[in-house]
Amino acid sequence: MTNHKLVVRDLSVTMGKKQILNHVNFEVEDGEFLSILGPSGCGKTTILRILIGLLAPKTGTVHKDGVDITKASPSQRGMGIVFQNYALFENMTVLRNVEYALRLNKETKRQARQIAMEMLRHVGLEEHANKKPGKLSGGQQQRVAIARTLALHPDIILFDEPMSALDVDTRMTLRQELKDLQKTFKTTMIYITHDQEEAFAMSDRIMVMDEGVIVQIDTPENIIRNPADDYVRDFVIRNIQLKIDSLSRFAAVPEEGTGAVE
Repeated sequence: MTNHKLVVRDLSVTMGKKQILNHVNFEVEDGEFLSILGPSGCGKTTILRILIGLLAPKTGTVHKDGVDITKASPSQRGMGIVFQNYALFENMTVLRNVEYALRLNKETKRQARQIAMEMLRHVGLEEHANKKPGKLSGGQQQRVAIARTLALHPDIILFDEPMSALDVDTRMTLRQELKDLQKTFKTTMIYITHDQEEAFAMSDRIMVMDEGVIVQIDTPENIIRNPADDYVRDFVIRNIQLKIDSLSRFAAVPEEGTGAVE
């Protein structure tokens, strides 16, 4: 198992009579950007909660760097998480938000301010360090949340649909920034989303889920070329094609002599 950053085996979760996860197996490589794609209720957020240590599976194991962390506390896992709703302290400045966890750790307490300012520089928010989160835009608040997570230098960062509440322009910008940060910090990232186009734009591999099972896990190119079944073809490829078709109606170039302005 030491060849993989993360190895998940036979994860099952039930709530009442409902099977939330049904014997899920997958691996994540060191430095990989893996998106978990699926509709609401398919089990993707349940996987995230198990990985970070907020939920214990009914069956199965999670190994990180060859070590079984299935029963480890969240603080022992070397993972960070970025939520959709930012989860910032509204009464603290941006700088204090990023410093907060660093000051609780005796190894980073003395350098907390220096590390926090460095992270804010990485996300382009150094000049906003002394503002409260309420004075920032949604995209800026999400950058603070990302800086706060990066400050602890986790081996793996989990993202729980972090851009779903943001406008399109901000999402497009943040996507590129996130990929740049991944290259800079060489961090493994696992990204939860229900947006097909977002998953294809950002991922090294995509794990497509439906009703508690993995339907297909592969590179974006291979999923397009060889969809595993009709579900993948309809949920992933057909939805992306619909978006392309809707945009192409407005991007058509007028033929010569028909649409040019004299």
